[in-house]
Amino acid sequence: MKLIQALKQIKNLQRKADDILSKIKTHSAYSSHERPVYGDSQETQTKQVNEWIQSRTDIAKEILRLRIAIQKTNIAVPVSIEIDGKTITKSIAEWIHRRRDLANMDLQTWAALTDRNLKQGKLKDSQGIVYDIGIVRCYVPEQRDIKMEIYRSEPTIIDSTLEIVNSVTDLIEE
Repeated sequence: MKLIQALKQIKNLQRKADDILSKIKTHSAYSSHERPVYGDSQETQTKQVNEWIQSRTDIAKEILRLRIAIQKTNIAVPVSIEIDGKTITKSIAEWIHRRRDLANMDLQTWAALTDRNLKQGKLKDSQGIVYDIGIVRCYVPEQRDIKMEIYRSEPTIIDSTLEIVNSVTDLIEE
């Protein structure tokens, strides 16, 4: 099974589990003047509710098995991605974390380098002496702009690479 198949199977299993839960909520009890919806006796309906409970338990076990297999695969499989002209190799899991929030954290770091709305100009003190006021930057604006573009682009690059990786990588199901 490929990674993408496992991810989609989990989604489908969750949908099935939700459907079963709805049936359990609706049919786990009925008024004594009603007829059971499933079968012709309380025993038949109780048996059906118990089957649904067991089915949800089995689905939960299968979702867990698939999730663990996905995690194992994500940790074990290295993926190389070219970013800013450099090929970087990380596990799928590491790339997922970069994509989820760490690339944005780096972007925010570089975006914090600003002039703080300081203005250049002349300043006259109380004694009439005029000073030239400039801005002293503790960073290189060109470097900041380049880094910001790299970190803005990184999530898209990761997404496109992992889409391919997920479709061709076999799930580790040990």
